[in-house]
Amino acid sequence: MAKRALIVVDLQNEYEASGKLPLENLDQAVANAKRVLTAARDGEEMIVHIRHETPNLDVVPFAIGTSGTEIIAAVAPVDGETTLTKHYPNAFRDTGLKALLDDASVQEVIIVGAMSHMCIDATARAAFDFGYAVTVIDDACATRALSINGVEVPAAHVHAAFMAALAFAYGQVVSTADFLPA
Repeated sequence: MAKRALIVVDLQNEYEASGKLPLENLDQAVANAKRVLTAARDGEEMIVHIRHETPNLDVVPFAIGTSGTEIIAAVAPVDGETTLTKHYPNAFRDTGLKALLDDASVQEVIIVGAMSHMCIDATARAAFDFGYAVTVIDDACATRALSINGVEVPAAHVHAAFMAALAFAYGQVVSTADFLPA
C-alpha cells in the first residue's frame, strides 16, 4: 500500500455557529473527521493539520490571534502531529506542505475539513497536480450557502457540486463509512 497522509484542513472555531463564517453540517463533518483522524492515529499514518490565518487584518474572519483561528478541540492535533499555517485557500501554497509530504515519501493524501468549495477544492486540486493520489471524505467536509448575481445556492448544492467536480477528475470522493474499515 502506498504511504499516505491525512490532511485536516481548517477545522477551526471561525466556522462554528458562534464564528464569523458558520458552516452548515459542521458538527457532522467534525464528528466524521474525528473518526478518520482516530483511524489515521491508530494506523500510525502521517497527519498534518492546516489552519488558516488572515494576516494584517484584525476584524476579518481568521484574524491572527483570535479564537477563530484555533482548531476545533474535537480534532485538535496531538503530540507528534504537524500543524501548518496558511494564508491562501490552497494548503500547499507557501506552507511547506509539499516538502513535508515528499520528505516522508507520501504518495496518497486523504483530505477532510472546510470549506468544501474553497480550501478543500483548492487543496485537492493542488495535491492532484503535484502527483498525489487524492481521496476526499465528503461527509467529513462542510461548507455554506453561496450567492451570485441574485442566485442563492444552498450549502448542500454547493457541497455536492464541488464534490462531484473533484470526483470527476481529481480523485476519489467517498463517505466516512466507505473509507473506514468495518
